[in-house]
Order: sequence, then structure tokens, then C-alpha cells
Amino acid sequence: MEIHFPQTEVPFLTTEQMIEVDRAMMEDYKIELIQMMENAGRNLAHLARIRFLEDNPVGKQIVVLAGTGGNGGGALVAARRLHNWGANVMIVISNASQNFTPIPGHQLDIAQRMNIPIYPAHQVNRVQNPALILDGLIGYSLKGSPRGSIAELINWANQQSNPILALDVPSGMDATSGTLFDPVIKATATLTLALPKQGLQNPDVREMIGELYVADISVPPELYANEKLALTVNPIFAQNEILRLW
Repeated sequence: MEIHFPQTEVPFLTTEQMIEVDRAMMEDYKIELIQMMENAGRNLAHLARIRFLEDNPVGKQIVVLAGTGGNGGGALVAARRLHNWGANVMIVISNASQNFTPIPGHQLDIAQRMNIPIYPAHQVNRVQNPALILDGLIGYSLKGSPRGSIAELINWANQQSNPILALDVPSGMDATSGTLFDPVIKATATLTLALPKQGLQNPDVREMIGELYVADISVPPELYANEKLALTVNPIFAQNEILRLW
């Protein structure tokens, strides 16, 4: 069931505020990054299934583009779940496995142990006509224009005729300002996490975001009321873990 939620009832966060949310989750509430990542990836896989795969991933080819940080880690969780649900998943990583930060690296290790096919960025052209592309290359930590293999993977994704589902923000978009760097993913839909990022409100980026959803990653609503954030957030996920904003 898809639930539309009024945008006026959902605060939009800056990158600095999201960094504070992550800090408070881990330091104040002892909710670890790996738990948040699991929640993000589970919701990404579920949205992929109900929105793009007709509720049946079995036999459908899915390409997961994974960067080395937290965004990539969430995408790798989704890859694992979609694989478990019978999809033909192919993971393409932006850098060598030794360059992954520890927790996303752990997710990559799980995928390797499950024998999910994993390819370096320069072999992405081995993919033929995927049913869906998951963009987990760069999240809200983007600093300037994507370069190297990440830029190549963004360009490859945009050249495909099939839908792209971006995690948190489309790779290549500044989460706070909405600035579109070159290149930037042109998503069919974006699943942002916890609360939407401020840059997603910029009317100039709507075409790159596509449909906008927000997913629960288990942030306690009272966390947002701390003195650094001073936000009032109602239990917006009371009826569903994924809400559609537009």
C-alpha cells in the first residue's frame, strides 16, 4: 500500500543536520550504523519490488551501483535482499573492495560470500538491458563533481532506457543546496532516508529526483528535539515504513 504524506508535515534537513542525526543515533541512542544501513537497504529493496518489479523480483535482472561509503552499504543490503527474493542481481562497485569503509565493506563481504556477481566499474558494459538500476554511489556526503569511475557509472546509468531508483539523493546532487553537478543521476524515483534532504525541495531538481519517497531507518522522533536540531517530528511512519511525498 502506497501512502502519500503531506510535504508540509515533514521537515527537510540540511547535510549538517543529517550528520547530527547520525551522531546522535550512534552516540546518544546507541543505534549503530549497521542497523541503520540494514533498515535503509531493506526499504530500498521493498520499494524496488513494489514500485518497479510488479511485486515479483524472481528472474528479473537488477544492477546495483555501489560506492564505498554508507550509501553504497545500503545499496548492498538491498542487493542481498533482492537476490534472496529470486532476482538476478549484479553488483558494480565504484572502487576496489579494499577502499570500502568498514561497515559497507562488511556488506560487500556478505554479498561475496553469497556468490552474488560483483564487477569493477569498467566492466559495467557487461550488463544488458536491466529491469532496474539501483543508484548507491554517493549520498549526502558529496563534495563537488563526481569523478573517475563514479562519473563513468553515472553516465552509463543515464544512458540506459530502464528505470533508476536512487538511494537518499541522486548521485551527483548536493543534498543541501540542490546543486546539480556534472554528471548527476537522472532518477525515476528517489528513496530518501529518515527525513528528506533540503536540496530535494529545489524545484530545479525535480526532474532528476523523479518520484520522492522517504523511508524509516528507526530514528526516534524525540531525537530531533535535541538542542542542536530543535525540530518537532511526529510519528510519520505510523502507518507505513515508506511514504511518498510526490
